[in-house]
Amino acid sequence: MKYADRTIEVTEAKKHGLVAALDEVGRGAIAGPVGVGCVIVGADMPPAPQVADSKLLGQNRRSALVKEIKQWALAWGIGYASPAEIDRYGIVVALRTAGRRALKHCQMSANFILLDGKHNWLSVPDPDLLTAADHPDLDPTLPPVPSVRTIVKGDMQCSALAAASILAKVDRDEIMVKTPDPGYGWVNNKGYGSRAHLEAITRLGISPFHRRSWKIPGVKET
Repeated sequence: MKYADRTIEVTEAKKHGLVAALDEVGRGAIAGPVGVGCVIVGADMPPAPQVADSKLLGQNRRSALVKEIKQWALAWGIGYASPAEIDRYGIVVALRTAGRRALKHCQMSANFILLDGKHNWLSVPDPDLLTAADHPDLDPTLPPVPSVRTIVKGDMQCSALAAASILAKVDRDEIMVKTPDPGYGWVNNKGYGSRAHLEAITRLGISPFHRRSWKIPGVKET
């Protein structure tokens, strides 16, 4: 397996100072929250744990890495947006809210952001475009977002992004496993639309833990 390395994050940290790396989990699920993991790193740090894209690692290996990552990072955080927030504001706003909550949890400010993926969903848009006074983009308790660099498949290249993806994946999986389950199979599907999950929805209907605004197969629009 090819492990991620520190080349990208060290290059940016030498230019900007502390760097926050963020990666999301649960974006494509039909149930459960969307989560964002964050680690803050600098240029001069001990070698990173042997991390890679969380999807390439087994469950036991991911779980074992969590303690190492938390000890290695200067700071770390995980933020969430609920299914209700996803339904009300849409997935992009929910991702941004979860990401800013993760940054807040770190209790340490970064000067630059590394964001896994192609699109910058983290930067807050012009507040004049918002109409709802309670919109999460206007939440004064959440930190501002500095400059962002997006990196396609960054969690396969950058240690900090890989570390953030592992923290988010392990934590969200634990949430899904511990959520009361009348028969949807959270333990196995983690809220994603597996065949067994969709079959359970046809029997049980959708729950408050599902994303009701999404087009879920077998669920009639109301």
